Amino acid sequence: MHYAINWDLDSIFEGGSHSDALAARLEELSQQIKNYQKAIEAWDVTQTTPEVIATILQKEEICSNGFSQCGSFIGALLSSDVNDQKAKLLMGELSAKSPVFQSAHTLFAKKLTEISETDWNTMTTSETLRDVAFRLNEMRRDGLELLSEAEENIIHTLALDGLNAWSEHYDTIVATIAIPFTDKDGNEQTLSAGQAFNKMTGDPDASVRATLFAAWEKAWSEKAPLLADTLNHLDGFRISTQRLHGVEDFLKEPLEYNRLSRKTLDTMWQTITKNKQPIMDFLTRKAQLFGKEKMEWQDQDAPIILGDMQERTYSFDEAAEFIIKHFKDFSPKMADFAQSAFEKSWIEAEDRPGKRPGGYCTELPETKESRIFMTYSNSVNEVATLAHELGHAFHSSVMWDLPSVNQEYAMNVAETASTFAELIVADATLKEAQTPEEKINLLDTKMQNAIAMFMNIHARFIFETNFYTARQKGLVSEEQITNLMLEAQKESYLDQLGSYHPHFWAAKLHFFIDDVPFYNFPYTFGYLFSMGIYAYAADKGTSFEDDYIALLRDTASMTTEELAQKHLQVDLTKPDFWQAGIDRVLEDVHEFMELTNDYI
Repeated sequence: MHYAINWDLDSIFEGGSHSDALAARLEELSQQIKNYQKAIEAWDVTQTTPEVIATILQKEEICSNGFSQCGSFIGALLSSDVNDQKAKLLMGELSAKSPVFQSAHTLFAKKLTEISETDWNTMTTSETLRDVAFRLNEMRRDGLELLSEAEENIIHTLALDGLNAWSEHYDTIVATIAIPFTDKDGNEQTLSAGQAFNKMTGDPDASVRATLFAAWEKAWSEKAPLLADTLNHLDGFRISTQRLHGVEDFLKEPLEYNRLSRKTLDTMWQTITKNKQPIMDFLTRKAQLFGKEKMEWQDQDAPIILGDMQERTYSFDEAAEFIIKHFKDFSPKMADFAQSAFEKSWIEAEDRPGKRPGGYCTELPETKESRIFMTYSNSVNEVATLAHELGHAFHSSVMWDLPSVNQEYAMNVAETASTFAELIVADATLKEAQTPEEKINLLDTKMQNAIAMFMNIHARFIFETNFYTARQKGLVSEEQITNLMLEAQKESYLDQLGSYHPHFWAAKLHFFIDDVPFYNFPYTFGYLFSMGIYAYAADKGTSFEDDYIALLRDTASMTTEELAQKHLQVDLTKPDFWQAGIDRVLEDVHEFMELTNDYI
């Protein structure tokens, strides 16, 4: 097969940012929001029945799906061309519709709180609402903390030019980032942020990585004053909003969003911290293979090429076939889904200027499709990233028939399906290794994920915790922010690296996302949770597929602790589960150390 490396967006709305169909859908969405608002305003709580609530939920679903469909499409346009000015305007037009929708949702949640406990229990156990009871209970809980409808509407309206605007401002700044680079033949190039990052972390030449890292740090440090303002005001808006609702604990929102207890989060990080030294030993050994005493920041993800070994590469078509083949070993349904995604051109993979950095999967609920964005450059890492995003898409696909409120799974469990898919690919490449040198290379590639989860993302969590603590007291200077990042990296990496990335806070998109605070710990949770599922799959064998899909379908209908107990029979507040996942990583560390002994 020959698969397209550019995604098909015309099948969603033909014409890109000048699409007439998109314009019509945006206009229709405005009317649907009004219908939703009128239905809630006309709702007499004293005459409530399960059917009345179900009807309102249906109207909410129409609006929610409309926002997602249009937002995913416009976001895709902006990702594939950061200079699409028309798409920026369209995103602003869509965002402008949000306050009315949010205001209506606020009124809905507040009216839910007016129903007596007895009537509420009767309705949520009825056949009509039983399946969405968990989400309704969350809405009612949130309704108790809301301000008046008018006050909440003011906050949502101000967020357009506050929280949301500062997040968009980050994208505008990133679009101006240009990294100069001269290749070994003396050819001068200007790389986008995405291109520079891929080359800086993946080029086999250590001097290229070092040169690019210096240029990378310089580029972001030059933008740091603007980005410090952006981060201060974005998170400042969030902190102010939390205070208006009587909330001083900045972790309350991300924990509730992820349906996770503080005890579970603390147990996870504590267990990881106790096991960090072997991970640092791994990084130090890898540095020694590069001829260095300690690991340099930019070398963490660099390939290990020993002897005359040539690192295996995969064309996009080869990557597709490899993923489909090995998905099939665990789940024929996953394999069929992945093949369909490739055949329908759901993936934007071309390596070209003008694209935003990073990768993601976005959902299109009205057409029951997904789209995947990345910059593919033939490495094993990119194969893993492709599998990761297909895991996200598969997760969504098994839930399309559920009510939309039961499809709203949180980020921590969202990362479970994606990381599980990535593990399949990592183990498959290891099994195909022909020589010890190739196995060392692939073990390192597999370990990069664990290192990111245990070390890099922990540094992000430490940084964000300390930044929020400082920001609650007032503005944080650019110098302070950079120092907080450096201190967090040293703490997370046990101060055993040869160099650090002080302006990582500026370069990392995740700190500037407006909808989900603490866009970090859910990744680590999802990674270790998926390790547990992976072990479970190995034990279950052929009966795994149905159990796995059942778990995915429940991811928005219960707390994370309940999900783990129901489907894996484990207690996430105890260290045993986390240690079991970490032990699997340490097995890879041990094998790597043994295989590389003769190369030191």
